[in-house]
Amino acid sequence: MAPPRLRVIETAAFERPVSFRMPFRFGAAEVRAAPQAFVRVLLEDDTGRRAEGWAAEMMMPRWFDKSPDRSIADNIEQLRTSLRLGLSHVAGAAPDTAFGLHAAVLNDHRVDCAARELNGLIASFGLALPDRAVLDALCRLAGMPAVAALRANLPGIDARLTPDLAGFDLPGFLAALPAPDHIDARHTVGLGDPLTADEIAAPLGDGLPQSLDQVIAANGHRYFKLKLSGAPEADLDRLRRIVAVLDDRAPGYRATLDGNEQYPDAATLGALLDGLERDATLASLRAGLLFVEQPIARAVALQTDVSALGARVALEIDESDDSLQAFLQALALGYRGVSSKSCKGLYRAILNAARVAQAPDARFLSAEDLTVQPGLALQQDLVLAAVTGNAHVERNGHHFAGDMGLAPAAEQARFLAAHPDLYGEAGGKARLRIADGRIALASTLAAVGLGSATAPDPADLAPLEKPR
Repeated sequence: MAPPRLRVIETAAFERPVSFRMPFRFGAAEVRAAPQAFVRVLLEDDTGRRAEGWAAEMMMPRWFDKSPDRSIADNIEQLRTSLRLGLSHVAGAAPDTAFGLHAAVLNDHRVDCAARELNGLIASFGLALPDRAVLDALCRLAGMPAVAALRANLPGIDARLTPDLAGFDLPGFLAALPAPDHIDARHTVGLGDPLTADEIAAPLGDGLPQSLDQVIAANGHRYFKLKLSGAPEADLDRLRRIVAVLDDRAPGYRATLDGNEQYPDAATLGALLDGLERDATLASLRAGLLFVEQPIARAVALQTDVSALGARVALEIDESDDSLQAFLQALALGYRGVSSKSCKGLYRAILNAARVAQAPDARFLSAEDLTVQPGLALQQDLVLAAVTGNAHVERNGHHFAGDMGLAPAAEQARFLAAHPDLYGEAGGKARLRIADGRIALASTLAAVGLGSATAPDPADLAPLEKPR
């Protein structure tokens, strides 16, 4: 099936507040609430047929831009601005394939964002949602789930933006994209999270777990992501306390460490690894450690050779992954991995997965993003994690927001009815199912569209706020 030429004839952007049931701390930031953005596009193919597509993503402050000179409100407005620009670029593009629409506007979008002092990650966010909404609509036009559409390369993905893949069998790679029945949920342990029930200062009493030991008891997790502060001794002390819980409650666990840019240089990270290697109480963490994510600040990360550290533990970039070229730069410096996140772009993740397939013994791609909310955003991200070959995905936006949060009861009921393997009902609300540490993917991957058989009602959403 040849990729159809498409035109975006209508766009709309909305938002909804999300309040966290408990604050989340990562790096130097603590966040208690943030809005979720929603995008709807109306797509027309070259025969005149039309379909609607949706996408959703948290506008999470303190991650895309960590400048202390900007407030949380400033960070959120940066993301709104990028999204407005992205929608205007896609709506103004000439008819093309779904991937062609992305490729045609990518450079202009990044230039326009840079002119407004919006960095590459923020620019990525502004196209990530329109791209996913276009793909969702394309799948609905074709009457196909996203996995089938991607395997057939209905979006028209090619190597025009990635010359390093020019000789790679991209159609063959896409045709073999996996579609597993389940994926392991990797639970993130934030810097301020209670580790045991007796550490909970203010019990919420909402029927949901709060402490790490309660989370394991409720969900049976085997994979964990442990946040670091950038101070080796403090991090080692907290890791000892975490490992004590994991050894007791989740023997044989696997884990990743996330620096969130907090380590100032390679030498300081080396001190952490020294402590990890010589401390007998951390033996299980050493045995189960998969990789360390973005330990060094992005300002210097891609200017620092980390080959010596990379020989001791696999390193990956996350915040430094602000363009299609970033992974290649990182590989040259001794990194081996790159994160996949819906907020950075579906096509970037798929093309980076193809780069991993070129040299699978020397490269890897992981599935990250703790902020995605149950419903549309979570399901689209699960599709991306699955097709890029990940056996586990960082997943606990539901843990901090309390499942579907402020979504109306009717919307929660629709998602529960359409995806009963993914959600269970509790107190009249849809609750993400995690059983034996795993999330079921069958209904998500089988849904016509990009991961979801239903969508929000625009009447239940507020328009994206106007520029301040």
